[in-house]
Amino acid sequence: MSGVRPAGDNRTSSPERPFAVGEDELERALRETLTRRVERPGPLRVDPAGDVLRRARRSGHRRMLTGLALAATATVVVTTGMAQLSESGGRGGTPTVVLGDPPGLSASPLPRASALVSRPGPVRAELDLLVGDLLDTSGGERRELTGVGGVERAQRIHDREGWLLTSAATAAGRTLWWVSATGGAPQVMLAAADAVAVSADGRQVAWRDGPDLVAAGVVAGQLIAPSRVAAPTGVVPVGFTGDDVLVAQPDRGGMSVWRRAMGGVPGSVNPDVRGVYGTRPDGLVVGLVVTGPARQPCLALLDPARDLTPTRTGCGPKLAADGLGAVSPDGRWLLANGTDGTAVLVNPAGAPAAHPAGPLLAGPVAWTRAGAALHVDATGGLVRVKPDRVLAGERPTPSTLDGVPPGQRPVVVADTPVAPDGA
Repeated sequence: MSGVRPAGDNRTSSPERPFAVGEDELERALRETLTRRVERPGPLRVDPAGDVLRRARRSGHRRMLTGLALAATATVVVTTGMAQLSESGGRGGTPTVVLGDPPGLSASPLPRASALVSRPGPVRAELDLLVGDLLDTSGGERRELTGVGGVERAQRIHDREGWLLTSAATAAGRTLWWVSATGGAPQVMLAAADAVAVSADGRQVAWRDGPDLVAAGVVAGQLIAPSRVAAPTGVVPVGFTGDDVLVAQPDRGGMSVWRRAMGGVPGSVNPDVRGVYGTRPDGLVVGLVVTGPARQPCLALLDPARDLTPTRTGCGPKLAADGLGAVSPDGRWLLANGTDGTAVLVNPAGAPAAHPAGPLLAGPVAWTRAGAALHVDATGGLVRVKPDRVLAGERPTPSTLDGVPPGQRPVVVADTPVAPDGA
């Protein structure tokens, strides 16, 4: 093609008028053009330009109303579809996780249809939840755990390596499963154990194996470096304090500490200790002891280095003897069952006052890293307890979870604690 412009070409190097023309300028130009085309001189009784503009505006108005109607119809269709998905979510709508205080809708994942609970507002995953053989994680993943059933306790492993699941006691004993975070079928680590205790970070396990107490580390689903010691009949592991195992004598009462790293048998039994709720960051164990001539149950801070000798005792809170409860990761709060038919919140190192904290615990308590306690009550409802709200007078209530079969209670998965400095 030639770059020479032919004669008569009306193109110029730049337009004579800008392309951005306002509505008023177009209207004036249209009026002027139509007026010039009228052959009869004199004023017109009708305004051709105005008539054209009015018809155009009416047409535009009709198009706008049609568009709005279509948009409204589309919104109804989408909303109806979402409602149908909510009603027919996979596996009967088993919930994903618990209610929480979302930091902001933009930072929270949209809840899946199967993760809705029976109260309005956004749903946020705080901790993993196990219902039957379905594991719903706080990251939004759902996994079916083939071969797993009757789980009583569940614990995350440090660095999100997986989960340890402990069954309830049966005639054949207890089972411990290891579930890898990378997938694959659950693996049986222990079977027919008389009792099983898992450390708070999921890296250590202790169990009763016939006449012996055994403790070992957990690495990639394997039990390593086991320690074994003969123990009297009925003595079982109930928890850890650091690398040491807390051992109980349910039949006779009392507890002791097995310092397995040092070898030998468990230390002297403290007959006054009736149960333990966990270990504080300073190493002291929060437990329930009986004291005085009346053998009154009292809350105490126990020193595991001195055979669980109490360093502080408070007999104000009336705590149940069922042993259900857990200490917050920072050691400031204990959520446990009281004797008046409610759960209570207590400061183990502060004033001996018990604050009513909603329904009784029916299973383990799990604390979130944000400082809330989660548990399931006798009805299968999920209860969220925030200490600051309880101190302000709030009474937590259970939230019913859709899709949970009758007679089955979810298990809240305990998270690994964070170091006090946030590391």
